[in-house]
Amino acid sequence: MRLNSLEAFAELRADLFNGMEDAVRTLVIPAGTCGRASGAEEVIQAARKALLQDGIADSVRVRVTGCHGFCEMEPSILVLPDGVFYPRVKPEDVERIALAASRSEIVEELVWADADTSAPIPLQEDIPFFKKQRRAILSRSERVNPEDIESYIASGGYAALFKVLERDDPEWVIGEVKASGLRGRGGAGFPTGMKWEMLAKQPAGDGKYLVCNADEGDPGAYMDRSVLEGNPHIILEGMLIAACATGATEGIIYVRNEYPLAIKHLHLALEQARELGLLGHNILGTDYSFDIRVVRGAGAFVCGEETALIRSIEGSMGEPRQRPPFPIQRGIHGKPTSINNVETWANIPIILEQGAELFASVGAERNSGTKIFSLVGKIKNTGLVEVPMGMTIQEIVYDIGGGPSGDSNIKAVQTGGPSGGCIPASRFDLPIDYDSLARAGSIMGSGGMIVMDGRTCVVDVARYFMGFLKDESCGKCFTCRKGTQRMYELLDDISSGKGTVEHLDLLEKLALVVKDTTMCGLGQTSANPVLSTLRYFREEYLDHIENKRCPAGVCKPLIRYTINENCTGCRACAKNCPADAISGERKQRHVIDAEKCIKCGNCLAACKFNAVEVV
Repeated sequence: MRLNSLEAFAELRADLFNGMEDAVRTLVIPAGTCGRASGAEEVIQAARKALLQDGIADSVRVRVTGCHGFCEMEPSILVLPDGVFYPRVKPEDVERIALAASRSEIVEELVWADADTSAPIPLQEDIPFFKKQRRAILSRSERVNPEDIESYIASGGYAALFKVLERDDPEWVIGEVKASGLRGRGGAGFPTGMKWEMLAKQPAGDGKYLVCNADEGDPGAYMDRSVLEGNPHIILEGMLIAACATGATEGIIYVRNEYPLAIKHLHLALEQARELGLLGHNILGTDYSFDIRVVRGAGAFVCGEETALIRSIEGSMGEPRQRPPFPIQRGIHGKPTSINNVETWANIPIILEQGAELFASVGAERNSGTKIFSLVGKIKNTGLVEVPMGMTIQEIVYDIGGGPSGDSNIKAVQTGGPSGGCIPASRFDLPIDYDSLARAGSIMGSGGMIVMDGRTCVVDVARYFMGFLKDESCGKCFTCRKGTQRMYELLDDISSGKGTVEHLDLLEKLALVVKDTTMCGLGQTSANPVLSTLRYFREEYLDHIENKRCPAGVCKPLIRYTINENCTGCRACAKNCPADAISGERKQRHVIDAEKCIKCGNCLAACKFNAVEVV
């Protein structure tokens, strides 16, 4: 059914909105990649079965959505409109939850409980993980079935596009985006409205391109994937609004091939939008024409850089080129091209819907709005968090993340992925914004946030990221190709006990040279893991070099396992040793043969009495 006028679309919106029964309780089950991996499919089947068997299908519904953010607690159920949250739901518990929802009751023993008092906290908004968040984008995934465009429209979707088409004033749209203060969420932080204004001023010629960069390559980052899986239409709407404002006629969503569920939902969303007349020629009977296609990337990290991404879209090897000319002037196939990442596009409908002034009131100076982070690592509450720009690392890690997952204190946070920096716990009062992170020696990046505790070795972390960057360098720049390789080799020597103080000086000088002389963002930021760890954790490097010791007990050549007086002689360590390096009689203190020990750590993991130590 293709809609050929704004009036027809307005009627559809009214019909769908009136058809929503807010009083009907809904079991919202997140089924993004994280949820499915944790067993969401079984929970969905159990919920549908319960509604039919118990005859409550008229009073309770099931809505399958994308990820809500609290990945640590998947599979989960959120009961709307009450807002009751059930974490780590088992299929056998679903029927009780459904029946309780039909009676406006709560199954208290299944809701979230306070870790200290064990008191039940039934409402999602009261749970510490959610309490300090401001979920402008992620909360919309709770109301949308990503495979159904009518679900998106009924929840208010495409209302911003309708406003733009009805007003028919491109300058006003660009003015709103500029006034909102939105900066690109892909890492560079360039003002989005300014970029659109530059594209709008380019000659139309034979067309202009808009690109959604969904090539999310940072280890531990999955914000873009979750938004695409859970709410693909918000991306399409953002790109459609930009097309109306800039005169672009073609759109491309560049997504890595490792995201099959996101790709599936994108293709469904594009097909459904075309059928309704929201994409293609004369959108909703107006003079605007715009269509979008999906291009799959092969997963090269360097293709996150815009000129490398353009070459990949064109079918060439993904490697960057010199700028100028910038993509705004000469991009895909020589046409003017504007590129923004997934989260940037998702913010556009929100800005046009609520107004630039309200959007700009959230966040910090020159850093308006919210930002989604993937909070992973040695922390209790892992998942996606959406917070106002300017919130401190302390609040995110402790108030939302719940602090360390084990008995070791949190040591640092790596922000910005492999190209970011390591921020020590002593600087956790740092507000999260583009400028503060840059001054601290890190970057915002796309939003990865990896938490490390005392058992994490910063030398090993820098070595890991440099190994990643070395492998992902396209090789076009000599200083990047050989510089990242040599930095990795120096770090490997230090972590193996072969390093010297001269190595440390050389590492720092080399990092600065690579930073200053490479062409694209990958090379220019590749030194950050080295420079930031040297800046804040130089003593740990010196411990590896001068004392041949890894304080965290991670670098195998520099550690030794011993058994202390806590040993009860239970033989658990000996049974789990693959090298037969542990000897001792039952109920007597055991001994580790250092010559035989392969330092696998099995003894440490198996011991229940804190008898195995790393020295």
